[in-house]
Amino acid sequence: MAILLGCDGLSLDYPTKQVFRNVTLGVSEGDRIGIVGKNGDGKSTLLALLAGTVEPDAGRVTHRRDVRVGLLGQRDALDAADTVHHAVVGVTPEYEWAASPRVRSILDGLISDVPWEARVGELSGGQRRRVDLARLLIGDWDVLMLDEPTNHLDIRTINWLAGHLKSRWQPGAGALLLVTHDRWFLDEVAESMWEVHDQRVEPFEGGYSAYILQRVERDRLAAVAEERRRNMARKELAWLSRGAQARSTKPKFRVEAARELIADVPPLRDELELKRLAVARLGKQVIDVIDVTAGYPEGSADTPSGTAATSGAPVLTDVTWLIGAGDRFGLLGENGAGKSTLIDVIQGKLAPLSGRVKIGQTVRFGVLSQQLDELTPYLDSTIREVLSTYKRSYVIDGKETSPEKLLERLGFTTQQLWSRIGDLSGGQRRRLMLLLTILSEPNVLILDEPGNDLDTDMLAIVEDLLDGWPGTLILVTHDRYLMERVTDQQYAIIDGHLRHVPGGVDEYLRLAEGGRASRHATDAAAGAATGTPSPAAASPKHAETSGLTNAERQRLRKEAASLERRIDTARKRAEELEAAMATIDPTDYQALQDQQAKISEARAAVDDLETQWLEVSEQLEG
Repeated sequence: MAILLGCDGLSLDYPTKQVFRNVTLGVSEGDRIGIVGKNGDGKSTLLALLAGTVEPDAGRVTHRRDVRVGLLGQRDALDAADTVHHAVVGVTPEYEWAASPRVRSILDGLISDVPWEARVGELSGGQRRRVDLARLLIGDWDVLMLDEPTNHLDIRTINWLAGHLKSRWQPGAGALLLVTHDRWFLDEVAESMWEVHDQRVEPFEGGYSAYILQRVERDRLAAVAEERRRNMARKELAWLSRGAQARSTKPKFRVEAARELIADVPPLRDELELKRLAVARLGKQVIDVIDVTAGYPEGSADTPSGTAATSGAPVLTDVTWLIGAGDRFGLLGENGAGKSTLIDVIQGKLAPLSGRVKIGQTVRFGVLSQQLDELTPYLDSTIREVLSTYKRSYVIDGKETSPEKLLERLGFTTQQLWSRIGDLSGGQRRRLMLLLTILSEPNVLILDEPGNDLDTDMLAIVEDLLDGWPGTLILVTHDRYLMERVTDQQYAIIDGHLRHVPGGVDEYLRLAEGGRASRHATDAAAGAATGTPSPAAASPKHAETSGLTNAERQRLRKEAASLERRIDTARKRAEELEAAMATIDPTDYQALQDQQAKISEARAAVDDLETQWLEVSEQLEG
C-alpha cells in the first residue's frame, strides 16, 4: 500500500513539557487508525503535526504529492455570522451539491433538523459540531483526521457517523486517523491503534478490543509494576467478552482467546450484595414517577438549552418510572429529547404539570452535571482546602481509605493537591467533581455525561469506581460503551414518552430510527406545503435510503445461524482428529503424516466457514 503521509525523527517541546521525542510513523492507503492515550500526552498535537498546522522542533513531516488532508479540531472555526447553508457548502451551486447522493446522505445524517438558513451563532454547541462535521465530510479527502468527533453527538448520530466512516472509501483506499474517548466508536471504526505515551507513539494491530488484549499481554510478559493499569485493562477485556460486544454480531470465535485470558476475572459487580447494601441505605421506596406530564411555561428561562419544547408544549407525556434501591439505570435519548427535564422531575426541582412524584424520605441525591456548576464557588481554592471540609476516611469496596487516596486513584498526584481548582483542565475538574459527589455520601447518584473530557484509561478507572457503588445509579451519556458497561437496564425518551429498552442501545437505535423516518415523512410533507425543504431534501433528485429488505435480512440471519452451527461441527471434527493423533504409534511416520494432513484439512475448513460467516455478518451490519 502506498504511503500517504508520515513523519521521521519528530520531536516537540513546550516550555513546561516534552511532548514527543524522535517519533517516526507512516500512514498508508487503507489505514483506519485509532489514537489513544492519557489526556495531555499529545494526541491532538500529533494530529496537528501530521496535518502540518504545527511545526516540530526537530524531524520532518512528509506528504505524498497532491494528498488532500481534512482535519476536524476539537474547536470549530465557523463564522458566527455565516448561515448554515454557507458554512457547509460555501458558494457551491445547489444543483451541484444536491445532485450528489454522498452529500445528501451526509446532510441527512448530520443536520437534517438544523434550519438551513439559520445563523451559526444562533446554534447550540451540538448543532455547531454537526455543522462543522458536515462541512468537513462533504469534502473529497485522501486523509481524514478527526479529533473527538463524537463530542456533543447523540447515540443515533454517533451510530450514523461510524457507518459513514466505515463505508466512505473502498477497501485499501483513503486513510482515517481518529482521536476519541468513545470506546465503542473506536472498536467499530478503527482497524489499528496508536498509543501515545511517554513522548512516543506505539502502534498495535487490530481495533480497540485487540489493543486491550495486546496491552494486557505486553504487560504480563514484561512483568511491569503497573499492576493497577493491567487490572483495569483485564477488566475491560472481560466486559468486551461477556458484555455488549459478545451479544452483538461480533464473531463468537474471535472472543475465545479473550475468554481464556479472563477466565479467572470475577464478575464486574456483585449485584446481590450491592442491592442488599442499597436497601439498607435507602429502604424500599426510592423514587416513583407516576403518570407524569412535564414541561416549561412558554418563554421560561428555566427551559434547558436544546430542549425540544416550544410554545409551552409538554416535553414529557404520561411518564411512569419506578426507581428502586440499587437500580442501575441508563437514560437514552437524542439531544433535546427531555432527559434533563426528567432528571429535574426526579429530583423534585421541576413540578410536573400532571401526575405525581414520590421521593423516599431517606433519599440523598448526588448529581454530577455537564457544566460542573457545583465547582464555581471553589475556583479560587486548592484541592487540599476543599478536601479538608470532608470526612477524613471513607469505606470504599469494603476498605477504609482517605479522600487523598481516592483522588490518587482518579489520576491526581500528591503535588496536584496544592493546585487551584480554577487552574485545572476540564478532565481534572470532572474527576474532582465526581469524587466530591461521592464523598458527600449520597444514596442516589445522577451522572450527566461523566465521560466528557476523560481519556480511555481514566474512563476505565471511573467505571471501576462505579462498580462498587452501593446505591441507586442513573446515568445519562451518549458514550455507548460506558452506558452498557456500568448500567444494568436502559430506558429511552422517544417522542416525549419513556420506554424500557431491554435490548439496550441496539434496540433504542432501531426505535429512534423508525421514529426519525416517520418525522422525516411529516417534515417533507410540511416542507412541500410551505416551500422550505430541509437541506437533505433540497433537491428533487433526493434518493431514498438504501438498505436490506426484511426478507433479505431474514435470509442472511438464517445463513449466519447455519454457518455458526457448521463452524462448531467443523471445529469439533478438527479437535477429534488432533486428539486421535495421540493414539498413533509415534514411530509410524506415514500414519502421523496422514493424520496431520487430515487435521490441516479440517482446520482449513473451519477457516473457510469463518470467512463466510464474516462476509454474511458484514452484509447484515451494512
